[in-house]
Amino acid sequence: MNFNKLLIFNCILLFSVACKQEVEETKKEKPSVAPNVVFVLADQWRAQSIGYQGNKDVITPNLDSLAKESAVFHNAVTVMAVCAPWRGSFISGQYPLTHGVFYNDKPFPTEANTIAKIYKKAGYQTGYIGKWHLNGHKRGEEPFSARNKPVPKERRQGFDYWKVREVTHNYNDSFYFDEENQKQYWEGYDAFSQTDSAISYINKNKDNPFLLVLSWGPPHDPYHTAPEAYKKMYDASKISLRPNVPEAFADSARNVLANYYAHCTALDHSVGELLAAIDEAGIADNTIFVFTSEHGDMLMSKGALKKQRPYDESIKVPLLIRYPDKLGKVAHQIYDPINTPDLLPTLLGLSDLGIPETIEGTDFSKPLIDGDELGNEAALIMLPVPFHEWKFLNGGREFRGVRTKKYTYVKDLLGPWLLYDNELDPYQMHNLVDLPQFTQLKNHLDGVLMAKLKATNDEFLPADKYMTKWKYLYDRNDSIRKENYLELNR
Repeated sequence: MNFNKLLIFNCILLFSVACKQEVEETKKEKPSVAPNVVFVLADQWRAQSIGYQGNKDVITPNLDSLAKESAVFHNAVTVMAVCAPWRGSFISGQYPLTHGVFYNDKPFPTEANTIAKIYKKAGYQTGYIGKWHLNGHKRGEEPFSARNKPVPKERRQGFDYWKVREVTHNYNDSFYFDEENQKQYWEGYDAFSQTDSAISYINKNKDNPFLLVLSWGPPHDPYHTAPEAYKKMYDASKISLRPNVPEAFADSARNVLANYYAHCTALDHSVGELLAAIDEAGIADNTIFVFTSEHGDMLMSKGALKKQRPYDESIKVPLLIRYPDKLGKVAHQIYDPINTPDLLPTLLGLSDLGIPETIEGTDFSKPLIDGDELGNEAALIMLPVPFHEWKFLNGGREFRGVRTKKYTYVKDLLGPWLLYDNELDPYQMHNLVDLPQFTQLKNHLDGVLMAKLKATNDEFLPADKYMTKWKYLYDRNDSIRKENYLELNR
């Protein structure tokens, strides 16, 4: 009897060991589930205009909640603070003078290696909804002529699901083109309808890995076109202003900000709907969710509107990355700067995909996973060619610079132009560049900048050199300038 019991026990033990080995072998053979990527892009939403960054006026409860379970980047810096160049750098991981889109409405290279091509090759479904702004017009065509035309299939850079308009700033009842280049219309405020389309796409693809980019037009001007319900949430007379808004512009600034914030709150509502849909689909833990913007908006700081300038209101954007499976669901505050070309390689790193040699940005996925700072001293900022609202006649100038965690340093073609201590002077009201006590700091930052330019093969030439190299034409009167325009802008 004891012998039989011992025999049975040994058999059970051997069976258990065999089962355990089989389970372990199955785990080894079973590939890890590829994460989904949902990339939400606003246009012209500056970092300073969001609740979790300390703004008491703007209403962004959904983004504030998202920040509590995301990597929060306090110094996300756009490499070039204008629409198409940012987009080219995001989808390629390259700097503007490499991919060639350093001026709006110029064609992004069809043959480029892009985010959708890379993820598609890895077995992902790919979708894009909203503003594109990378097709551009051909040399000699009327400026902006491509904005209302469909994007040919071969120019969609690997995206298959396609609900896209090249560019529009009419956010109410706007049209788009579908996969077959048929014109369709978004009902009402287009960001709401685009979000509904994104939710539909997520539900249809939740059982397979997918990459989805949702690209809204707002809060880019016109500022007054947000839905009325959101505009009624703001009283312009109660809006607080940044100290660097000149008193002469105070009333205008409050009115602009009230309307701008209305767009922000409307988009925040859409973020909430999108996050709820991801939760309901049961894929939140295995989804890399990114919220960011192309660039900021001066919004009357220093008496200016819009972008291209090297100031924080223009170059700093919100950036949140939530990925519970690898990053957990607690806030991770990151103060080291991250630059536009770094976004793609970092997403690839988080997705366990290889980084193609074409990519110039840095993969920061490891410090994110480890809960560390990035170890990155500076982000590059540039304007190779001034154009449109900051063309030469409006004071635009070529510049290169770096934004570190603490400092901003910028030079134009005449030499050092700006130096700010952003911790002591967060509104950048005191330019230190010509003060002798900061010479050592200026020289150090100049060395950091020169190293960045060398690494990216940037010779920092006058604007005309780049326009000639890429066979581009200036739009309308963008090229007009006085011979001494740099000295006049000092």
